[in-house]
Amino acid sequence: MATKVLDRLTVSASPPAPGGVLPLSFFDVPWLFTGPVERVFFYPYPHTAEQFTARLLPPLVSSLSAALHWFYPLLGRVRPCPDGGGGYEFFSAGGDAGEGVELTVAESSDDFDELSGGSPRDVARLYALVPQLPRTEDGTFALAATQVTVFAGRGIAVGISIHHVACDDSSYMHFVKTWAGQCRVAAGEESAEGALPPPPFLDRGVVADPEGLAARTLDEMRQLAANAPPPPPPPPPAGPPPKLVIASFALTRDRIDKLKQRVVADHCSAFTVACAFAWACLVRVDGGCADTERRAHLLFSVECRRRLAPPIPQEYLGNCLRPCFVEVGLGELLGADGVVAAAAAIGASIRALDDGVLDGADGWFHKILSLVPQRPMSVGGSPRYGVYETDFGLGRPEKVELVSIDKTPGTVSLAEGRDAQAGIEIGVVLPEAEMARFSSCFSDGLEQL
Repeated sequence: MATKVLDRLTVSASPPAPGGVLPLSFFDVPWLFTGPVERVFFYPYPHTAEQFTARLLPPLVSSLSAALHWFYPLLGRVRPCPDGGGGYEFFSAGGDAGEGVELTVAESSDDFDELSGGSPRDVARLYALVPQLPRTEDGTFALAATQVTVFAGRGIAVGISIHHVACDDSSYMHFVKTWAGQCRVAAGEESAEGALPPPPFLDRGVVADPEGLAARTLDEMRQLAANAPPPPPPPPPAGPPPKLVIASFALTRDRIDKLKQRVVADHCSAFTVACAFAWACLVRVDGGCADTERRAHLLFSVECRRRLAPPIPQEYLGNCLRPCFVEVGLGELLGADGVVAAAAAIGASIRALDDGVLDGADGWFHKILSLVPQRPMSVGGSPRYGVYETDFGLGRPEKVELVSIDKTPGTVSLAEGRDAQAGIEIGVVLPEAEMARFSSCFSDGLEQL
């Protein structure tokens, strides 16, 4: 099951990118000290490693170079502002400065069919297909890295890591689909006009910050780091840590429709009922369910591009997310109508955005921190981003995994289903025993619809 690195390439922009400096907006700053969003796209490819290297790798490299011309901020790094004021900025030298995104070329002897399936798999096996962001020692860090892994005679996996401070999932998938479209163009399968989405919008001046939220949030983050007490010593291990497994669960369109029929509330979207159903299942897995007097919490992000006044272009490259906070009594969530209660609360949280999408923005950071000990469920991805539409000339992906959900316990991923009737795909990472309980709860919940 070893993964062998065949080559490491530094892919620069072609034509050369202009480079420059871009500020971090207040939407970016909270992600500064987090990590990358990591996905793996699996495609059937019944050819040898030699055929892959000779035929598919060249257009993959040239198309990545072409995509980076437009998404040149991903070539650069985040660095402390040179003025010494304590801020951070995106910096890309551009031109012929030798900047590039690392592309790792690898070969795996692991089981492609198992890895690209939906059954529980050791999440560590997927991390062999995900590139690590290159580290530096000068206070800066790279924003993107890619990896292409060939499974001889079976398929390939395209792994893409982009630091969350650089952009949200909307921009992430905009870049990935641009790369995929450029690959189809390079292979002569499609014209640029038909294959490529619009270029990214790079003017960060469209995100106004009259209250100085970016600087204030960064100051709060620094104060927290400076004043936090040292963490307590870890308890002695009682044995080997449980193996984390990742699995996918499908809510088909007919199941989603049945869930909607049970929920009489505004904003009863497929996203709402999928979150509600996953939340109700997840709390049943939690060992702390005995205390039904406490509150259960859900945290998800809402894209703000179209909600700002004035709205900003959908192609804006960066973060444009605000958190939504939902809570329900645990006893209510565990009850027979738990999904209905959850969906109603989620809908109310979304409706509250109509009062002002940036209301309370100065308190978001502290509220998120206050919820961490409560182990909220959080949501990564969205069915809106069309991950299964990503075609590098190999057709639709066999499977797409948002691997980085394992970094935060209680996080689930959402994506549109691969097939027309698949509805929504829910990804979960849990220890093996808890995954078995989640799977049982999920199946039982579907049976009751």
